Amino acid sequence: MFKRIRKNKQYKNSLQARGEEATTVRKIVFTVIAALLLILVVGTVAGYFYVSSALEPVDPDSEEQIDVEIPIGSTPSAIAGILEENGIINNARIFQIYVKLNNESQFQAGEYTFSPSMTINELIESLKTGMVMAEPVHTVTIPEGLTIDQIAGIYGEELDFSKEEFLDKVNDPIYIEQLMKQYSTILTDAILAEEIRTPLEGYLFAATYSFYEEQPGIETVIEKMLDETQSIVSSYMQEIEQSDFTVHEALTFASVVEEETGNADQRRQIAGVFYNRLEEGMPLQTDPTVLYALGEHKDQVTYEDLEVDSPYNTYQINTLPIGPISNFAESSLAAILNPEDSDYLYFLHDSEGQIHYAETYDGHEQNIADHME
Repeated sequence: MFKRIRKNKQYKNSLQARGEEATTVRKIVFTVIAALLLILVVGTVAGYFYVSSALEPVDPDSEEQIDVEIPIGSTPSAIAGILEENGIINNARIFQIYVKLNNESQFQAGEYTFSPSMTINELIESLKTGMVMAEPVHTVTIPEGLTIDQIAGIYGEELDFSKEEFLDKVNDPIYIEQLMKQYSTILTDAILAEEIRTPLEGYLFAATYSFYEEQPGIETVIEKMLDETQSIVSSYMQEIEQSDFTVHEALTFASVVEEETGNADQRRQIAGVFYNRLEEGMPLQTDPTVLYALGEHKDQVTYEDLEVDSPYNTYQINTLPIGPISNFAESSLAAILNPEDSDYLYFLHDSEGQIHYAETYDGHEQNIADHME
């Protein structure tokens, strides 16, 4: 009997010890969780106040007037740097991010008088409604559907640097890393893939560019074009995020549609066919990707050409090319984000520029017999 009582007492002591141990564990877990939550809250609050502080006027009570010159051709990042250097804003990087997030652009060059008491929105509004720009010294038109090599050739003829110098700059790894930080919305690690021919291929937007300097530098030209690309892509960012594509894939797809037809009215239909092929696991089989893989222009693609081993050749892969094959028009980007719904898997161009679609290969062969000489 005595032994049984002693065992019961030991059992109760054991239970009590376990209970105390469990209580201690709970206290430790609670303390750790509380500490982590505190760190998260403190970090969030600190980050909030850091950004808020950076966006506040440098000195709300200042009556100082500071003359600032914004040179012609300045990019938003350059303007941010000038404002910070002159004590007009607290943080150039935060200012630049704010400008990008609010899709602000079209800042004017000129002589300004700013004050450290100005708000960020007052500065932006002033920069947008500044002095009327002078007549451009150079106006260069970059058509849609061009490769970087072709773009370099145009600038080499129009401006004071050579095609080779332009190509050296767009392939400079150090400069590309700098641009990736500056244009992180559009330039991702995808452009650094080993088999990408040129990192910025497809990212230099087709437009007419005005330059107000006698000798604009290569970096000025490239960043002016990237500013335009970023502005266009930003307006479609929500649709891109809702699609199955990354920005790089969207621009790649847009370049393929761009090269397949110069007719904006046909692009949604062609994008729809390409979507259907991708969903079926079929190769896109579009000749412009073969020509890009070959690195040359040809009037006629041969069967031998279709065998070129390249991640750009859509006769050899059943996905999008590894990267863009040219720059793109806005209508091509819009087309791949809103393709025409159909069951077509095939199409061909006739000699008059008309496109004939088919749901089956038999139908495609019939279109070839009916419309190809």
